[in-house]
Amino acid sequence: MSTFIKAEHLNFAYVDSYSDPPIKNQVLTDVSLDIQKGSFVALLGHNGSGKSTLAKCFNAIELPESGRVTVAGLDTADAKNLIEIRSRAGMVFQNPDNQIVATIVEEDCAFALENLGVEPREIRRRVDEALKTVGMYEYRLHAPHRLSGGQKQRVAIAGILAMQPECIILDEPTAMLDPRGRKEVIETIKRLNRENGVTILLITHYMEEAAQADRVVVIDGGEIMLDGTPKQIFSQVRTMKNLGLDVPQASELVCRLRQAGFDLPGDIIYEDECVSALAEMLEKAGCPRRGEG
Repeated sequence: MSTFIKAEHLNFAYVDSYSDPPIKNQVLTDVSLDIQKGSFVALLGHNGSGKSTLAKCFNAIELPESGRVTVAGLDTADAKNLIEIRSRAGMVFQNPDNQIVATIVEEDCAFALENLGVEPREIRRRVDEALKTVGMYEYRLHAPHRLSGGQKQRVAIAGILAMQPECIILDEPTAMLDPRGRKEVIETIKRLNRENGVTILLITHYMEEAAQADRVVVIDGGEIMLDGTPKQIFSQVRTMKNLGLDVPQASELVCRLRQAGFDLPGDIIYEDECVSALAEMLEKAGCPRRGEG
């Protein structure tokens, strides 16, 4: 796979100009990271770690203090590239209400396209296609404020999809949703990646969501600390805890059982494989299955 987003020795700081003298707060320090086209990457970090700022640098909302960020080969520091970068890498934020601007679902999805001067017939085609992709076509004439949180977030994703991006950056899109809404959004994200080849960068605090990605990147104090597959990252339970992060419940359970002396694989992160491993261990120990013995 080719590189779609590339950060090279990225440094970024916020300046508190209200202080006297102004205080410079370093947020990102010498960050180098490649996001491959068509991949699904989860970005993890505790509050204040710099993960949201990094995502904003990838969408040219924030510009590097030093270093370089490119999206599809386009330098984010070049103002001429701004529209193309944001059309190729769309961003979905935590609160869908902050992205919904119209009183009808389909009008909201069409908003950005209308501002770009896209031909009306093409707008109609793209909006219908985007709403069908996220499973919201039947709600196209509904008022967004009457939708559930998960449905609103899917409408926000549809508005980005209508731009036909190659990449979607999602900054904690499920943080304000109930379990059903979280499931709806994550299933939509996975389908877009799997079936449409859309590159996904997901920032989340939910480890079970991150475990569904191809790759997990952990940031702490503005620096990349860990980078690998979900199994490689979440098997490092103590390291994750030291970074102020959780691991999937299956990983936590297996880690505790291994510490207690039980012979289990150390890279279990999914519930179904945890159940299978426990059943196999009990069977080897001579414990009968339910209904036997």
